[in-house]
This record gives sequence, structure tokens and C-alpha cells, in this order.
Amino acid sequence: MRVFQLLILFISTNCFSQASVVFKEGTKANRDKILAHLTNNTIKKNLALPLSSSTEENWQDAFYAIALLQDKNPQIDRKINEAVSDVMNRSLYFQRALLEILFDRYSGLYLTEIKKVMTATNDPKLFAMCGEYLLKSIKSPAEKNQLLSLVRKKAAEGLEGPHLDQLRYSITSSGKTASTPAINTLLTKKYLKGNVLLISFQRKNRNYPGLALVRDTSGNFVKGDDGNFFAVPQLARSIYNLPGYITNGNTPEGIFRMDGFDVSRIGMIGPTTNVQLTMPHEYHAHHFYRDSSLTDSIGSLQLYKKLLPLNFTNYFPMHQSFYAGKAGRTEIIAHGTTVDPSYYTGLPYFPFTPTMGCLCTTEIWSTKDGSRIKSDQQLLTDAITIAGGPYGYAIVININDKKAPVILEDILPYLKLAGQK
Repeated sequence: MRVFQLLILFISTNCFSQASVVFKEGTKANRDKILAHLTNNTIKKNLALPLSSSTEENWQDAFYAIALLQDKNPQIDRKINEAVSDVMNRSLYFQRALLEILFDRYSGLYLTEIKKVMTATNDPKLFAMCGEYLLKSIKSPAEKNQLLSLVRKKAAEGLEGPHLDQLRYSITSSGKTASTPAINTLLTKKYLKGNVLLISFQRKNRNYPGLALVRDTSGNFVKGDDGNFFAVPQLARSIYNLPGYITNGNTPEGIFRMDGFDVSRIGMIGPTTNVQLTMPHEYHAHHFYRDSSLTDSIGSLQLYKKLLPLNFTNYFPMHQSFYAGKAGRTEIIAHGTTVDPSYYTGLPYFPFTPTMGCLCTTEIWSTKDGSRIKSDQQLLTDAITIAGGPYGYAIVININDKKAPVILEDILPYLKLAGQK
């Protein structure tokens, strides 16, 4: 798709050096060029084209750039309104791209139009996206029941699957305070014994950064030179802020297979070593579960539950990575960033930069020569190496919905209960 081409727009001009770790596009001059290109070409020129089947991809590129830059002005608003007015005549891919930009930035403004799309579509992903958009504006039990009735109707027509399973949960749990099981069971030495664990503690509201800790193969959490537990802040928010089971949404809760280190060629991720992650259904079951005896090419939910502590086995939010993989999500990793954080000044997660659904740490690049000044991502990969290497599991868990970044003091009580000293 054209959006992917936009993501790698500046690869050909970059010189990635792992020795010196330089990102040339991080200089002020080059960042100014990137901003000008995205603003004048990707957004303004593309949206100036009449909307038709031949220009849909141009508009989709503009939607992505708008979300990336957090751009908003009357001209953009008029073009979004034009796209919504014509949404029933547009392709499935355009409809999805439009719902992505509407979900967080135009919440509650197009309820009538999106309900029509939801009623008409037979695509489960688009159906779920519409449902999640409408759910954000529901204020009464009657409205919630109406939405559930539409889900039941579509399911009866054959539109069943992981998207509807997750949407049902979103509807039935909305407005309720979720009671997370005792988190210390994820932190004991015996849990997933012998595996390196990367555990990312998040808020339900992903506008606030989480915190990543690393456990070694002996079951002990890595500590720094100061004797304190190693931890780095980590953002699990996508630029669209969609639920984690939807492609390009926030990082799903649940378990991921940690599957080695790599260096990305995508300019916005940058040259710092990243941690490869996979979800259930991305590869063969014996790969995800590290069990060569498995012949099932996918793996069942019951098999997935065996990776969870007993008190989490029936806790539906922790099954989200399973359903996200089943729904077709792929290529979620833990990486650094070269995106200009100034795009997000004034937002709760600044100076973090949101992604397309990955786990992202902060990095600072010299505006003079593009050299790397600070990298929490490098600290994270170093800690994983010390712990035994990147071949265990990563766990993403929402601890609560407090409107504040997760800090180590939030996690210390759980570590104490788990016997970690």
C-alpha cells in the first residue's frame, strides 16, 4: 500500500551506522524538509485532488500524514467532511483508512454516517472499527443494547470471528471498572521458568506511557548499577489510538513471543536495535509456544491460556494478543524512534512518539549531525542481552486506568509480593 511507501520515504538517503549510530534525517535541516514535504505534498496536494477511485490512495496517504503530524485546521476538516459524505461510495481500504483518522480525532461527529457504514458492510474489521467509533459516544444502556443487537444480527448473517468477539467485549465492558487479577503472579520466579521476559506495564488509557522491566532466565529481574530494578518508559499507543485487536491500533494486551533482535530499514523506526515480537497465529504454533511436538499450525486458545498464570487464564483482556493475531495483526515489535517529538508537544505522551501499534521507547538525536544522544531502546536491548537474550516472551498488561505515566513505584509492590528483591 502507498502508506507503507510513505513510511520508508527517506530510506534511500539515510546512512545507518551501528558503530556510531547516526540518523542523518534527524538533523534540524532534514526534519524541516520532512515536515514541509508531509505538509505541502502528502497532505495539501493530495487532498486538493478530487476524490475518486483513482485518487483514493492519495487521500489515504494524507490521512496517515495528518495523524502522524497531529495536524488539524479548517481546510483538513472540510476534506474529512467531504470524505465522510462520500464514504458509502468508496472502497473498503479507503473506508478503513477514514475510520482510522476519525476514531481519535473526530470522535462523535459522524455517528449517523458511520452507523450506515456499519450496517452495510460485510467486512469484520471495518464493522468492528465502526462499532468502536460509535461506542465512544454511547451514553445510555439502551444505546449499548442497540449496538449489541446490530452485532448479533451481523453474527447471525455469518459475520463471526475475532473482531466480533472483541467488539462484544468492548461493548459489554464499557462503563465498567475492570478488576485486574493479582499482577504479582506474572512476576514470580517460577512463571514461564527458563524464559527471558520483557514485561510492559501500561495504563488502559494509552495516552500515558507505560514502563518496561526485564526478567532473566533464572527468574530474577534485571537491576542497574545502582542496585535498583532496571526499567525504561515505553509507549504502547498508536497514532490512531484504536483498540489493540484492530490493525494499526494500540499494542494489544497479552503475550508475545520474543523472537530476536533486528535493525529496521524503516526511517521512522531508526537504526537502533529493535526487539522482534510475534503474536499467536503469525507463525506455526510450535514456534510461538516453543514446543516442537505441536503439529497444529495455529494453536488453540486453550494452548495460549497455558502460558498464563492460573488467575489470568479467564481474564479476557489478556487474550487480546491471541485474538489480534487471529484477526490478522502482524509485525508488532519493540523499537526506538526517529520521529520528531515536537509533533506531539502538549499531548500527555510527549516526548514519546506514537507508532502503528508497536512498543516504543524514547530516543534523542542530534539536530546538528544526526548522532544518537540518548536511547532508552539501547538500554532495553542491553538489559535483554544481560538477561539471556531475546528469545523468550513479552507481556503487555494494563495495570489500571490512572491518568498518569507508569513509574517504578507503581510496580514495586507487585515485585515485593512476587518475592523479587
